[in-house]
Amino acid sequence: MLKKLTYMIFAILLAGIAGAMVHPPAWDKDKLPAFNGATGWLNSQPLTPEGLRGKVVLVEFWTYTCINWRRTLPYIRVWAEKYKDQGLVVIGVHTPEFSFEKNADNVEWAVKDMKIGFPIAMDNNYAVWHAFRNEYWPALYFVDAKGIIRHHQFGEGDYEQSEKVIQQLLAEAGVNGVSHKTAPVDPTGAEVAADLSTLRSFENYLTYERTANFSSPGGALPDRRHLYAAPVRLSLNEWALSGNWTMGREANVLNEGNGRVIYRFHARDVNLIMGPATPGASLRFRILIDGKAPGAAQGVDVDSQGNGKVTRQRMYQLIRQPASITDREVEIEFLDPGVEVFDFTFG
Repeated sequence: MLKKLTYMIFAILLAGIAGAMVHPPAWDKDKLPAFNGATGWLNSQPLTPEGLRGKVVLVEFWTYTCINWRRTLPYIRVWAEKYKDQGLVVIGVHTPEFSFEKNADNVEWAVKDMKIGFPIAMDNNYAVWHAFRNEYWPALYFVDAKGIIRHHQFGEGDYEQSEKVIQQLLAEAGVNGVSHKTAPVDPTGAEVAADLSTLRSFENYLTYERTANFSSPGGALPDRRHLYAAPVRLSLNEWALSGNWTMGREANVLNEGNGRVIYRFHARDVNLIMGPATPGASLRFRILIDGKAPGAAQGVDVDSQGNGKVTRQRMYQLIRQPASITDREVEIEFLDPGVEVFDFTFG
């Protein structure tokens, strides 16, 4: 994802969980920056470094369609609840990647749907992002009671270490009885960690400027309606369109019904960021795996026959395979026109 931990050094090892730094920001020992540039707040009145003095603060950068952030969320939720009465304040800074993630209604829906109860600063103009000199989704900044950034964590993982930092900072702040045990976390659905042992497919944007391995004959025709076709066979991590689509800078839009997206992958999970071009529309789709209904390999957003509906702009989990991970081909057929598709991720 844009400015997210990129898929260079750690992509193969960590499936997009961590990545290469572009240039090293100097966070640790810095003072907590202000949130002055936030374009709005959810679950709280605006917060300030001065008002947070005496509290241990965890600032996490997120955007609601990011699968890497989504898999950290169950830990953040548990920490926020476990330590709130001992002086921990968790602040989520929602810095959007896609234009639809600037929509307050979409973010409010995500906060409610994902059961996020801690304060959220909406950062549509990247002001807070730049104040932190941040580069990544997700990114965690741990701030002591004196308002000094003491630790950071970029990407998924190191949850035990992160919780120990919280415990240490609370103890330093004079909080008695801080537990040294790690809180039990039981992720479900899209929040379950990636299966790194079987992962051979990585994030791929579907637009003409950013995609890789697009294999429809003739290639991409930017910003124009075109009747695309799929090749007879795809190699691993190749993908194609079939039907009348317009490939754009941010999304590909289906102009007529019965268009398809086909992708050859090797992963337990397949996720697709998509949504209706017209807000409020409900668009039918059906997935097949190697030409068959998914059955027990259905994701949370389809039934065992592969049927689902696109009702809002978000990430949809299409496939979660229970076993026998190998090269497979997923075909998503959209029965209705007007869908926008953005980005595949895997787990």
